[in-house]
Amino acid sequence: MADEARARKVLPPGSMAYGGSWWWRTATRTWILRLGSSILIWTVLMQLASVWHPRLPKSSSAACFDGRGAAASGGGGSGLNASTNLSVLGGEEHALSGTRSAPRVLLPRRLYRSNGYLRVSCNGGLNQMRAAICDMVSIARFLNLTLVVPELDKTSFWADRSDFGDIFDVDHFINSLRDEVKIVRALPKKFSTNIHTEVFSMPPVSWSGLKYYLKEILPLIRKHKVVHFNRTDARLANNGLPLRLQKLRCRVNYKALRFTPAIEALGNKLISILQRNGFFVVLHLRYEMDMLSFSGCTHGCSAEETEVLTRMRSFTYLWISRYAYPWWKEKEIISEKKRSEGLCPLTPEETTLVLRALGFASDTLIYIASGEIFGGDRRMASLRASYPRILSKEMLLSAEELRSFQNHSTQMAALDYMVSVASGVFVPTFDGNMAKVVEGHRRYSGFRETIALDRKELVKLLDLLEGGKLSWDQFSTAVRELHKDRMGQPTLRKVLPGRPKEEDYFYSNPQECTGPSRIRSIGSRKFDI
Repeated sequence: MADEARARKVLPPGSMAYGGSWWWRTATRTWILRLGSSILIWTVLMQLASVWHPRLPKSSSAACFDGRGAAASGGGGSGLNASTNLSVLGGEEHALSGTRSAPRVLLPRRLYRSNGYLRVSCNGGLNQMRAAICDMVSIARFLNLTLVVPELDKTSFWADRSDFGDIFDVDHFINSLRDEVKIVRALPKKFSTNIHTEVFSMPPVSWSGLKYYLKEILPLIRKHKVVHFNRTDARLANNGLPLRLQKLRCRVNYKALRFTPAIEALGNKLISILQRNGFFVVLHLRYEMDMLSFSGCTHGCSAEETEVLTRMRSFTYLWISRYAYPWWKEKEIISEKKRSEGLCPLTPEETTLVLRALGFASDTLIYIASGEIFGGDRRMASLRASYPRILSKEMLLSAEELRSFQNHSTQMAALDYMVSVASGVFVPTFDGNMAKVVEGHRRYSGFRETIALDRKELVKLLDLLEGGKLSWDQFSTAVRELHKDRMGQPTLRKVLPGRPKEEDYFYSNPQECTGPSRIRSIGSRKFDI
């Protein structure tokens, strides 16, 4: 009986009295297992979300590679009656300045084994450097390199000490391209502090195709680990590149190269002031001292002005003639010959006659996008008499607002760039880098009207008018006829194999980036190219 009593006192294993500690350990292990599984599943979902991010609708920043992205919503062609209000143009405000706010989720970083570092020193003015930066990013992407944030030219005629970060938003530049190429602010210390090894420096061959970079440049980078390009102007071919790489050039130009907040704020203020006054034209009057001296163009200048321009090109030291800017390739120039070939900017007086002939009314609001006009008020007199509503950034902004921009011509040029892209009509008097890059930006933004003046034919007509061999009506009719197909309409780039300097510049007509529907419409038309 005693044994039976003891047997009845034996409790089941699951009871608290027998196995409470065992039950607690089991429950704890189950809870930890579930928690770990939940964390693992959440991590996997987050990784999948980051991979899927580039496939968001085209309103996202990742849609840049699909052509014009949000800018396409601007739609519509351009014309004298086209609205220039940025709020109506859909993505155009972003095309000017990139995405306003940083993306909440960064683009996934492209993972690749870098073949080395590419350091670049850009040369020239703002727009020459801008195009070069687009090329250098594309080269770095093609060769699987790590790009160091580009250095800007500080030794040219303008002597502007601005760094990349003084012009462009560095963080946006790096982050908006992280899914294509790794960009770093500086070389690793192991390269910058090694006094026994100099960075291999060279200028790449102009207008080179991808084969050159693959066969000639990549082995050098693998050998030296770092290569420095000390010149970057026009170092990549206009044509013959894969579509994806051409679109990357556009993505860098129109999306990644966003101006700093200070430049954007002042540029948008200029645009707002002008838009409140209605339709406006931007005249890129490239009649500045550096342009005239560089080109050797002195038509319309006084003897004293011609002497100033000549001295700027060359000077005498110890009875030896020297050139102030030895990198200017043309040394001896015959001005009238250059003018007859259409290689000189139009003078302010010639520009006045052309604008009148094209039909611009005397009350047209004109913004002058340029630096100081050579000859000052004397040379601007006829233009102001015909078009009294002439404005400039110096007239629209206070001295205090422009104070930080003084002596920084590149930053001033950035303001003019923004206004030029936003204008109703853009008229450059010389086809330099700003004229070409702005024209391309306006094509990308919906083929907005840009009048590409045919200077070679215009100087013939101007001389005939001045000589009394053409009446005003004949001159005006001829000028309009000459430019009816030079208004920024969709067209194919002219390709001249072996003659890249003579063919159309990629950045003036980025046809690969203006949308497949427009490419098809171009292909259905006949062009004499």
